[in-house]
Formats: sequence, structure tokens, C-alpha cells
Amino acid sequence: MSDEKRAALKNVKRVVIKVGTSTLTHQTGRMNLIRMDKLSMVISELINQGYLVVLVSSGAIGVGMGKLNIKERPKAMGVKQALAAVGQCELMNIYSKMFSAYNQIVAQILLTKNDVEDDHKRENIINTFEHLLARHILPIVNENDTVSIDEVAAMDNFGDNDTLSAVVAQLIHADLLIILTDTDGFYNGNPKEHVDCKLIDTVTEITDEIRHYAGGKGTKLGTGGMVTKLNAADIATNSGIHVVLANGDDPFTVFHILSGEKTGTLFVSKDKKI
Repeated sequence: MSDEKRAALKNVKRVVIKVGTSTLTHQTGRMNLIRMDKLSMVISELINQGYLVVLVSSGAIGVGMGKLNIKERPKAMGVKQALAAVGQCELMNIYSKMFSAYNQIVAQILLTKNDVEDDHKRENIINTFEHLLARHILPIVNENDTVSIDEVAAMDNFGDNDTLSAVVAQLIHADLLIILTDTDGFYNGNPKEHVDCKLIDTVTEITDEIRHYAGGKGTKLGTGGMVTKLNAADIATNSGIHVVLANGDDPFTVFHILSGEKTGTLFVSKDKKI
């Protein structure tokens, strides 16, 4: 049954890919250029194949820390927003150059929670996405950390870009949300603390037991933890969107996922039969 569910991922067309700070940067805080280049190649090839892709990218504050050689995540709100402003510019500059090497045009979209909760703004956002996708342009989405005080504050505990990726998947009526992180998928515990934890191949329902397995906070550079990724999976699957949580060390993993191979953890959507 699991193989059958995986095989159905070959038929998806609209895909949201979310990458976290741990995927985009080294432990030093500096950008992982090799991995970003691979990610750019993979997404460009997907678009060439006819997929409609949106990239939700964390990392603005983390990249800003690396740019300014700041080792520990600051607590002061103004400092975080300043780092986000520096980091977002650096992040998009690198993305633009790397995707350009593969003849792929990118566009930046910065969102806040208020943007998507306002009916008029949400309609404009959806129209923007659709016009970009129709022209084979890759939207690169991030939280608008420099102006969104509530979201920056919340990210210390909740990692809003995981939630944002699920919301974006809803906005574009995606078939699949791929969350690339620093673990091989969803485990029945924390694999960094317990070596006997087992990877869960498929989750058909997010039960209390599944929620119990999630826990912990993000890295010193990032903010997301497994709890936020599970919440994102819950939002997406309840909206008829399949979710795969997988290791982002090698972005070519995305090809394996879309080929129906057993990679990461598949969260099966509620409304689609796969």
C-alpha cells in the first residue's frame, strides 16, 4: 500500500519546496553554495519538465548573521529585523545568480500573516503567483521579517516558515509540499538524541501518538523544529495536499520523491486518494 501511495506522487504537477536555514548554510553560518547550486539546478530542471514550482526559503536572519559574523542568534527585535534585511538581500542575490546560470528567472515574494488573512490582499497574492507560474518564473517566498514583528517574535519558538510553506501550498492549490530539513524524515523520537529511533515511512493520519513523537527546537541558526513541520503537514494534508519531509543534504532527493521512491516520510492528504 505504501508503494502505491508513493507511486502516485509521479502524477503531481504543482509543487512547493521549502528549505530551512540548516539546508542553506554551514554550521559557521556561511551559505552552503554547493547545496544552493544543486537546489537551483534541480528546481530549474523541474520547471523545464513542466512542473509548476514555488520555493519557500528560510535563512534571511541566519544568512545575515553569517554575513556580519554574528555567532549567536540575537534576542533584540530590532537586531533580528536588521539581520533579516541584510540576509534577505544576500539570499536573493545568490539565488538570482545561481538560477540565472540555468536560464531560470526568479521573483521575490515577501509575505506576512496579515497579507494572507486579508481577502483582498490574498486575492492579489494568488494572482501574482499564477501570473509568475504561467510564465515559468520561480517565485521565492519568505516571511517579511523586517516589518512583521509578530512573525519574527513567533519564529523563536514556532518556525513560521514551515507554516508559511503550507499556507503557500494552499494559495497555489499545490499537489505536493516537500519540506527539506536536516533529518531523513519523521521519526518516532529524536534521532539526534536516541539512536534506536525508527523512521516512519508513511503517515496517513496525524494522531496524538504522532504528535507525541515530534518535539524539540531548531538549530542555533534556524528556528524550526519537528513540531512546526508536523503542524505544516497537518495544515497541508487537511487541504488536500500531500507532504513529504526529507533530508535536504542532497537536493537531488526531490527527483527521487517525484519518481515515487521511498525517500523521507510521506504524509498522505485527507482529500485525495493515493
